[in-house]
Amino acid sequence: MKRKDKASQGVVGGYSLAGRGDGEKGRPSLFLPLCASVSLLGGLTFGYELAVISGALLPLQLDFGLSCSEQELLVGSLLLGALLASLVGGFLIDRYGRKQAILGSNLVLLAGSLSLSLASSLTWLVLGRSVAGFAISLSSMACCIYVSELVGPRQRGVLVSLYEAGITVGILLSYALNYALAGALWGWRHMFGWATAPALLQSLSLLLLPPGTADAAAHRDLIPLQGGEATKLDLGRPRYSFLDLFRTRDNMRGRTTVGLGLVLFQQLTGQPNVLCYASTIFHSVGFRGASSAVLASVGLGAVKVAATLTAMGLVDRAGRRALLLAGCALMALSVSGIGLVSFAVPMDSGPSCLAMPNATRLSGLPGDSGLPRGLAPPLRPMTDQSPGRPVLSTSEKTKPHPGAGDPTALPLPALSIAPAAPPSPAPEHALLHWTALVCMMLFVSAFSFGFGPVTWLVLSEIYPVEIRGRAFAFCNSFNWAANLFISLSFLDLIGAIGLSWTFLLYGLTAVFGLGFIYFFVPETKGQSLTEIDQQFQKRRFALSFGHRQSLAGIQYSRIEASAAS
Repeated sequence: MKRKDKASQGVVGGYSLAGRGDGEKGRPSLFLPLCASVSLLGGLTFGYELAVISGALLPLQLDFGLSCSEQELLVGSLLLGALLASLVGGFLIDRYGRKQAILGSNLVLLAGSLSLSLASSLTWLVLGRSVAGFAISLSSMACCIYVSELVGPRQRGVLVSLYEAGITVGILLSYALNYALAGALWGWRHMFGWATAPALLQSLSLLLLPPGTADAAAHRDLIPLQGGEATKLDLGRPRYSFLDLFRTRDNMRGRTTVGLGLVLFQQLTGQPNVLCYASTIFHSVGFRGASSAVLASVGLGAVKVAATLTAMGLVDRAGRRALLLAGCALMALSVSGIGLVSFAVPMDSGPSCLAMPNATRLSGLPGDSGLPRGLAPPLRPMTDQSPGRPVLSTSEKTKPHPGAGDPTALPLPALSIAPAAPPSPAPEHALLHWTALVCMMLFVSAFSFGFGPVTWLVLSEIYPVEIRGRAFAFCNSFNWAANLFISLSFLDLIGAIGLSWTFLLYGLTAVFGLGFIYFFVPETKGQSLTEIDQQFQKRRFALSFGHRQSLAGIQYSRIEASAAS
């Protein structure tokens, strides 16, 4: 009887997991707060490291005399390390465990931050950014998997989604520190150094948590009806190779279809590019000069935080499918609205070789890139789904560029925080400008409570524990590749079909994504990881919201701990 009580309370590694089971009423423990801190601090580190370059790039350009290509190399070096982590990180996570992977990534981040803080040349800066990119990409994958395996079905959605909220908080924190340190001597060194603070705090939280073994993750809330069956299952647990991701065994091909579909539609809906025109839209409704950049950064950042918090409150109630469907539908409507408005009120979309490439990039996910663009629209406020980046534009110190769009004829740029204000809009266009602004806000909100947090939550749930790290990393690598494709093809697409049709094409892609989610993505709300795995094996997921299939033929029974026991 004592063993049953202990199992029903979800004891892992000696920690009483209060609140695990349905109807369980136990004393509050430190377990869930520690899991929440791991998720939040991991996201905060990720967001800070990506966004800090936006404030450090100007003093770095002045101190080291960086050319345009050197700035692109420095900004894009984060992508190199992150791509490498997405290729090899899955094997590290499955081989050494989730907790060890996070702790190891924090040590790597410490080395990268030291290289950046003490750098005396561009080589050391690029090396430090590459190392930091590897660390945050590996940590982002391991964090989502680790937290999803440790907590029960009732808390998994909230705590994994907390990582996304941490990303935005980290971005906004980087802006605050960048502003505070902008006038300090060697301020950029301190900007890079502060990235280690949340990572160290996360490491302290991890030391107080269990390792999150596969045994605890797979069987913590299911008790075999017949004695000794758990041991047999553990010994007979299947092993998977990487190639199994593409085979019909245990419906692994179907799981991979779901994972890849989510990360690809997350990017192909144009999220990396739509926010490039946020500053233009803010200018069009009357915000001029630096106020436009501040409002675009902080205002959209606040909208993103609010939407992410809303998703955290609904993901375990409304369900994953409901948020994905609602978010994707709203994205389709809002981005199409921007496209339609731009037919009547054309926005500046001409490429300029002098435009500063995006300083930071961030996608819904864990593990998006710090990808620069060689050619960019003149107004470059921010990137991806982190709508809070300062606008970085460039103007020549000496002479006009000899040929528009000629990337080989770039003089040394001088960065400015806000671009020159465009002409005042005609009164008859004021309503359309405000309509575009509302559509932009809706787009940010829709992504932040849909694709942003839920994609990575679903990826951390649908794969068997034995291959979860490799599968997550495989899908993550496609996320980076799709981001690269969308970013590099943006200006070519605008040149071929125009800005308005580009936005409408993104809207059409979101409609296709809506269909994919409806027909292929199952509802995993309220189910243990073992139940999700068993249902995928039997291909018995219902498409309707909240309907759960019984595990017919599986000799398990959920035990609920009563208050009296």
